[in-house]
Amino acid sequence: MRFRHHLFICENRRPEGAPKGSCAARGGEAVRAAFKNELLKRGLNEEIRANSAGCLDLCEQGPVVVVYPEGAWYVGVRPEDVAEIVEQHLVGGRPVERLLARTFGPLQK
Repeated sequence: MRFRHHLFICENRRPEGAPKGSCAARGGEAVRAAFKNELLKRGLNEEIRANSAGCLDLCEQGPVVVVYPEGAWYVGVRPEDVAEIVEQHLVGGRPVERLLARTFGPLQK
């Protein structure tokens, strides 16, 4: 099956007290669950895939979500941001600027 968009949501878990922290400790698992629920609710789960990912190396800015094929890197994503990303980016084709990583990734300005 070929997906129109593929999301990688970091759920990496580092030991407690790790200097960079981890996306799991910052809510990565809840973000992935929110994406899966939102895609299912909108009937998009057959064309957009939301996968868990290991470390994407922006732990201190997590949770991190990467959207392909665009290569958009979102940081600090919370479950309440998910509907906006789905509507504006995945459906509308416009990245959510306020959540884009500014220090890493192909869309950096």
